[in-house]
Amino acid sequence: MHDESRRIEERVQRLHDQRIKTAIYAATVPFEVEAWQAPGEPVPFEEAAAASYQPFAMGTPWGPPWGTTWFRMRGRVPEEWAGRRVEAVIDLGFTGDWPGNQAEALVHLLDGTPLKAVNPLNQYVAIANPATGGETVEYLVEAASNPDILADNFSKPTPLGDKLTAGDKPLYTFRAADIAILDEEVWHLDLDVQVLRELMLELGEHDPRRHEIAHALDRAMDLLDLDDVSGSAPSVRQALKPVLSKPAHASAHTVSGVGHAHIDSAWLWPIRETKRKTSRTFSNVTSLADEYDDFIFACSQAQQYEWVRDNYPKVWSRIQEAVKNGQWAPVGGMWVESDGNLPGGEAVARQFIHGKRFFIEHFGIETKGVWLPDSFGYNAAYPQIAKLAGNEWFLTQKISWNQTNRFPHHTFWWEGIDGTRIFTHFPPVDTYNARFSGEEMSRAVRNYAEKGGASRSLAPFGWGDGGGGPTREIMERARRLADLEGSAKVVVEHPDEFFAKAREEYPDAPVWVGELYLELHRATYTSQARTKQGNRRSEHLLREAELWATTAALHAPGYAYPYEKLDRLWKTVLLHQFHDILPGSSIAWVHREAEAEYARVAQELRALTAEAVAALGTGGPRVFNTSPFDRAEVLRTADGAPVYVEVPASGSAPLTDATPPQPVTVNGRVLDNGLVRVEVAEDGTLSSVRDLRAGREVLAEPGNLLRLHTDLPNYWDAWDIDKHYRNRYTDLLDASSVTVVEQHPLIGAIRVERDFGKASKITQTITVRAGSPRIDIETDIDWHETEKILKAAFPVDIRAPHSSAEIQFGHIQRPTHTNTSWEAARFEVSGHRWVHIGEPGYGVAVINDSTYGHDVSRTVREDGGTTTTVRLSLVRAPRIPDPEADQGRHRFTYALLPGATLDDAVAEGYALNLPLRTAEAAGAPAPVVSVEGEGVTVEAVKLADDASGDVVVRLYESRGGRAQGVLRTGFPLAGAQITDLLERPLEDAVIADGGVSVALRPFQILTLRLRRG
Repeated sequence: MHDESRRIEERVQRLHDQRIKTAIYAATVPFEVEAWQAPGEPVPFEEAAAASYQPFAMGTPWGPPWGTTWFRMRGRVPEEWAGRRVEAVIDLGFTGDWPGNQAEALVHLLDGTPLKAVNPLNQYVAIANPATGGETVEYLVEAASNPDILADNFSKPTPLGDKLTAGDKPLYTFRAADIAILDEEVWHLDLDVQVLRELMLELGEHDPRRHEIAHALDRAMDLLDLDDVSGSAPSVRQALKPVLSKPAHASAHTVSGVGHAHIDSAWLWPIRETKRKTSRTFSNVTSLADEYDDFIFACSQAQQYEWVRDNYPKVWSRIQEAVKNGQWAPVGGMWVESDGNLPGGEAVARQFIHGKRFFIEHFGIETKGVWLPDSFGYNAAYPQIAKLAGNEWFLTQKISWNQTNRFPHHTFWWEGIDGTRIFTHFPPVDTYNARFSGEEMSRAVRNYAEKGGASRSLAPFGWGDGGGGPTREIMERARRLADLEGSAKVVVEHPDEFFAKAREEYPDAPVWVGELYLELHRATYTSQARTKQGNRRSEHLLREAELWATTAALHAPGYAYPYEKLDRLWKTVLLHQFHDILPGSSIAWVHREAEAEYARVAQELRALTAEAVAALGTGGPRVFNTSPFDRAEVLRTADGAPVYVEVPASGSAPLTDATPPQPVTVNGRVLDNGLVRVEVAEDGTLSSVRDLRAGREVLAEPGNLLRLHTDLPNYWDAWDIDKHYRNRYTDLLDASSVTVVEQHPLIGAIRVERDFGKASKITQTITVRAGSPRIDIETDIDWHETEKILKAAFPVDIRAPHSSAEIQFGHIQRPTHTNTSWEAARFEVSGHRWVHIGEPGYGVAVINDSTYGHDVSRTVREDGGTTTTVRLSLVRAPRIPDPEADQGRHRFTYALLPGATLDDAVAEGYALNLPLRTAEAAGAPAPVVSVEGEGVTVEAVKLADDASGDVVVRLYESRGGRAQGVLRTGFPLAGAQITDLLERPLEDAVIADGGVSVALRPFQILTLRLRRG
C-alpha cells in the first residue's frame, strides 16, 4: 500500500476546520441589543435593570479597560425551529481563546437569575431543547471589559494593570449576539473527528492503529456532502463508529479526570473582578452538571465560595445542590490556594482551619486532601501541618516547571522536616487546565514516572487561571476516551477516589524528603517588598492581639474576647497570602490595594491589643513581651529615651530601668558594648565585627556590602531571577556621609547615607545596644531603579557545610556547595525570620523583619580559610506585570547576630519581629502560659474558636531535636487535651506537678486545649 498519510491528514484537517466546525450552528437570527455602560465600579443587578439603555449595533466598539457594560437582549425563536435544539450565541469580540484575561459576561434572566457565563470557548446559553417555536428570549448581560495584560507574551510593560493608568479607550468590538440552532449531529461529528485525528497524530508512524484511524477518517470524509454537511453527518458518524468503538488495551494507563477551574483570587485582575469571575465560572459549572450526570467538579478556596454565598445567592444554592448530588467536590480545605513558602507557620495552620471549617459548616464535608496546583514551591512543614488538619493526600503539578532538574516521581510519599509523610501526586499531564486532547493524553502516559509500579494518574480538566472551567466539549472528549484503543483510559471521578485507588495500587511508592523546591519563580521571595512586609507585620500583630486578648479574657472582668473581629482580620490576611498576591506577581491594582488593606489591618489590630492591655487594669507603666522567650534588651519609651528592661516570655514587667551588663561606647566609627565591637569603614561597610566573647573576627571581608545587580530574567519578570543576574553588578561604596547619630550608654548608632543609580537613596542606621550582640541595620530606601535587584552581603569567616533557614514551625538545612545540579539550582532560596550558618563551636545568624529571599555561598580563601557569605535580597524592580513595582519608599531592619546558636537565632527572630510594647498604666497579670524546657516554643495563644472559654496553645519543637518540658498556666487548670488543628480532641494530655507534660520529637507541632478551673 502506498503511504498517503500526508494527504489524508491534510484533508481531514481542512474538512474539519472549514466545513464541519462551521456547520455546527445550522441557522441564526440576531438579537435586538441595547447597551448601558456602568459608571465606575460594577453595580448590582437591580441598578442595572433600572438603567436607561440605548440601541447598540453589532460591530460597535465597547468596553473601556476594567469597565462594565450591560446589554439588554431581546429575541424570538422562529416558529419553524420547533423541535430543534436552540441556543443563544454571544461573541463579545473575544481575542484569542483564553477565557481568563479578556472580555467575559454573565447572562441573567430579567428577574436577576444568573444563567450562565460566556467566554471565548463557551459562547452559548441554552434556550430550549427541543424548542416549541415562537419563544420570546430576553436577557440582561453583565459584560466585563478586562484588558489583556498577557498581550505580547509579557514582552513589554503595560499601563493597563491599574484603572488609574489604563485610560478609557474601548478594548473590544462586539461581533455577534444570535439565537441559533445547534445541529447536534454535526456537533458530535466535530468531536468524533477531533478525538480520532488527535489520537492518530500522537501514535507512532509504524503503529498499525494510526493507519487504521487515518484510513477510516479518509473513507468517512468521502461520505461528507460538502453541500449538505448536516444531512450527511449521520452517515459519516456511522462510518467512524468502528474505530471509535475499539476498546483500550488491557494495560492502558488510566487517567482519572475531575473538572476544575483554577481561579486566581487575584493576578492580572483585582479582587473585585475575581468575585465576579467566581459567579461566572460557577454558573457554567452548575449548568454543565445539569447536562451531564457523570460530571464531577473539584473546587478549592473557601474564600471564593464565601464571595458567591454573599453576592450571588442563587448561584450558591445551585452549588449546594450540586454538592448534594455528588457532582461538586469541595477540595483543598484552605481559605485560598496560598503561596507555599512565604506564609508563617501559624498562618498556614489557619488557612486549613478556616478553609476546612467552612466546608464542614456549609456542606457537611471534611475535605481529605491539599489542592495546590499552582503555588511556587512547597515548604517542608506541609506534610505535618496537612496531616494535623486531617488531610490524607497532597496534589500539585507546579514542580514540572523546573528550569533544570526533572522531578523523579509523580506518585510518592512526601516526608516533612518532622518525619510526617503524606501521599502525594503530581499529574503527569503537567497541567491543571486539561482538555483531554490527544497530545495531553500522550504526554500523561509518556511522562508518567511510575510505570511498572503503578498505572493511574489524575488530570484536572477545564479552562483556568482566570476561571472558565470545564465545557461540554471536554466532557464529550472524556466519554470518547473512556475506552479507546491507542489512548489512555479516562474515567471522571472524585479526587478522593483517585487517591484511594492510587494508594492501594502503590503502597510502597518512593519517598521524597524535604522541601519541594521549584527551580523557577525564585524572585517571588522578593518582588513587591511592601506587600511581603505587610504580611509579616500582620502575622505578628495577629499573634500579639490574640495573646493579650486571651490575657484580658482570663483576668479582666467584663472584657469580651473579639472573636468576630479576629476571625475577619485573619481571613483578610489569609486572602492576601494567595499565590499571586503575596509572591508579588500581580498587577499594580492588586498590590496597591494589598498595601492599603495591610495598613487597615495593622491599625485595627493595634487598637485591639491596646484595648486588651487597657482592660487589664491600672497600675504603673509596664512593658509587654509577646515573644515566647524571656527578653533583656533596650527599648525606647514614649518620649524616645532608651531604657534597659527585663520581661518574661509572653508576659509583662514594670517599665523600670534595669542595669545592663556593660555600657555602649562610641569611639569615632567604632561601636563597642563589651560583647561585640563594630568598626564602620569610610565607605559605610562594616570593616570589622569582633565577637569579644569568642575572641574572633566574624567577617572575612567587609560586611553589609550593598550590591546592585542588573536583573532581567528570560521571562516572567516579577516571578523570576535567573542565575546570570550575578554577572553584572555595582558595589555601592560611595557613602555621602557616615555619621554618629547616637551616643548613649545604652545605644550607639552610626548612620550611613548613599545616593546611587537613578536618583535612588539609601540611609542605614547601624545600631549596637547594651547587653546584646545583635547588630541592627535599620534601612530606609527611596528606590527608583528598574530591572535591578539590591543585595546585602555578609561574608563570614566560617566553614559552614550548610545553611539553616527558618521555615514554618522549624528550619531547613541546605548545602552551601553545588556538587549536583539540584544544589546549583538553589541559587536563590527563601527563609523567614533568620538564616544561620555555623561550624562546630561557632555560628552566626542574619535576622530580618520583612524579607524572604536570600542566597548562601562558600569560597576558600588564599590563606586556606573559608568564607561563607549570606546575602539578603532587599528589593527588586521588575516592570511586568506592574511597571512601577517596588518604586518609592521602603523601611525595614535586618541584623547580624555573631556567636549565635540555633536557639539564639530563633529567639532573636521573634524579638526583632515582635517589638516590646509599653503601656502607661496597666495591671500585672501572670502570663497565660509559660514553658519549662529547652526547644519547646509557643507559637500561638488564643481562646478556643467555639467560644467555650477554653485556652488553645500551639507549641512546636524549634531546634530540630527531641524536647521535653512542662507547660504551666497562669490560671487554674482543670484539664488538658491534645487536639488537631481544628481544636478537636485527639487524646488527653498528661498533667503533672500542676502543669502539662510535653514531649516532642524534632519539629513536632502540638496543639493543646486547656480547660479552665
